[in-house]
Amino acid sequence: MPVLETEGLSKSFGPVHALRAVDFALQAGEIHALVGENGAGKSTLIKLLTGVHRPDAGTIRFAGGEVAFDRPADAQRAGISTVYQEINLVPLLSVARNVFLGREPRTRWGLVDTAAMNRAAAELVGSLGVDVDVTAELGRLGLGVQQMVALARAMSVESRVVIMDEPTSSLEAREVATLFEVARNLRSRGVGLVFVSHRLDELWELCDRVTVLRDGQHVHTGPMAGLDRVSLVAAMLGRDVAEVAIEGATEFGDTHRQAVEPVLTVSGIDVRNRLHGIGLRVRPGEVVGLGGLLGSGRSETVKAVYGALPVRGGTVEVGGRRVRPNSVRHALRAGIALLSEDRKAEGIVPELSVRDNIALAVLPRFSRAGLVPERRIDALVETFMRRLRIKAASPAQKVRELSGGNQQKVLMARWLCTEPKVFLLDEPTRGIDVGAKAEVQALIDELAGHGLAVVLISSELDELVEGADRILVLHDGAVARELTGEHKTTSALLAALAGGRRRAEDGDE
Repeated sequence: MPVLETEGLSKSFGPVHALRAVDFALQAGEIHALVGENGAGKSTLIKLLTGVHRPDAGTIRFAGGEVAFDRPADAQRAGISTVYQEINLVPLLSVARNVFLGREPRTRWGLVDTAAMNRAAAELVGSLGVDVDVTAELGRLGLGVQQMVALARAMSVESRVVIMDEPTSSLEAREVATLFEVARNLRSRGVGLVFVSHRLDELWELCDRVTVLRDGQHVHTGPMAGLDRVSLVAAMLGRDVAEVAIEGATEFGDTHRQAVEPVLTVSGIDVRNRLHGIGLRVRPGEVVGLGGLLGSGRSETVKAVYGALPVRGGTVEVGGRRVRPNSVRHALRAGIALLSEDRKAEGIVPELSVRDNIALAVLPRFSRAGLVPERRIDALVETFMRRLRIKAASPAQKVRELSGGNQQKVLMARWLCTEPKVFLLDEPTRGIDVGAKAEVQALIDELAGHGLAVVLISSELDELVEGADRILVLHDGAVARELTGEHKTTSALLAALAGGRRRAEDGDE
C-alpha cells in the first residue's frame, strides 16, 4: 500500500487548470522523481499534498487514510516534510532555532532548553556532513548550508514522507553527494521521498521511479531503470519518440560564419552553481536561439549578459567594447535590452498607462533638470504603437486592460525606444494567443531584418527551429551543442535536449 497517494486530484486558479485529475502514488522506502517543464503542475501538486492549497476535486490518502490538510503545519505534524528550493526558514534566528522552530525542547518550567536544543541540532546537522556553529545566525551562512539546515529540520520531525523540491540547485558537488547519501539513508529506513529536479542525470543516479506531468496532467509513471533520456524528454515535451534522430546535432564549435563581425560577444560567463563558461556570438541581423530544458541556464544566461545576475568571471562585449559586469545600467547604455520571461512580475506596471509603460526606459535620457519633454514622449509613443500595431483605446489606457499579446508588444516597444543593438527575448510569446504570437514572431523577423542582433529563448521547439538562424543547446549551465543549417530541425533539437551533460567547451565558434 502506498504511503502517500492521490486520485483524480484537480486544482484551478480562475480560468487556469493547474492540475487535471492527477493520480500519483509514493511507496514507503522509495525515491520517486517528479518531473515536468514550467507549468506542468509539479508545484501545484506539492502544495496540495502539503496543505498550502485545497484541491477542487479528488482525494489524498496518507498512511492508508484519507486526509485534508488545512495548512502546511498540519501536514508536517502528520509526517510530511518539505525541503524547498527557496529556503523557507527564518534567517535572523540561529541554526538550532530553525531546526526546531515551533518544536523547541522545554525545561520543566516551560522555558526553551537552549543547551539541549543546540546539542540535538549539532548532531542532526553534523550527520549531514556540515561543520557549522548551530548558534550562528542562519542568514549569515551560505545557501548550501541553509539548504542542509532545511533538510535537518525535515529529518528532525521523523517524517514518513519527505518532499525535496529542487534541493540541489544551490549546492556544491560535495554537498550534493552528501544530500544523496542522506536520501538513500532515509529510503533504507522506509521513508518515502518525492524528488523534484531539473538535472536529469540526478534522476538516474538517485531515483527508483519517475512520474511525468505535462500541462497539469499525468502522462507517465514507471521505473527509472530501462528508461532512456530521449523517452523521458519526449514525455515531458509531448513529442513522439519516433521523431527523435540522435544524429543531426553537431558538437558546439562547428562554424556558421557570416560576413559581418559579431555585435555581441560573450566569453566564459560563470555564475555560481548556475552557469559554467558560457560563450556565444551574435551578428547584426542574426537570431540566435537558446534551447534547453527547465533549469538548463537559458534565462540565467541572458540575465548575466544584461548584468542582472552576479557573474564570477567572463566578459561581455558589444561592438568590440567591454560591458561592465553586474551593471544593468551599463548594459543598457551599451545597447543591450532584455525582455523578461515574467512580464507581470518583471515587466509591465499594471496601473500605469500604455504611454507611461512604453516611456519608462527613455525617461532618464530625455529628462533635463528633472523636466520631461511631454510632446517628444508622445511622439515617440505614437510611433511605436503604430509600428508594433499595439491595439489600445488610446495611449492613456491602463496597460492591465490590454490583452496579453498587446502587453507584450508594449514591453517590446519600451526597449526598442532605447535603440538597442542587442535584444534579449526570454519567452516572448508565452501566454499569448495564436494570433498575437504570430504578430510577435513576425516582429522579431522584422527587427532582425533591420540589423538588430537577437537572442531568442523559447520552450516551443518549432518556434526556435523556425525563428532562429542558429540554436545553442544548454545543459546544466553550459553550452553543449549547436544546431545550424540542415541540422536545425525539430527532431535534432529534441535529440540535443535529451543529450547528456556538457559536450564541449565554449568560445570555439
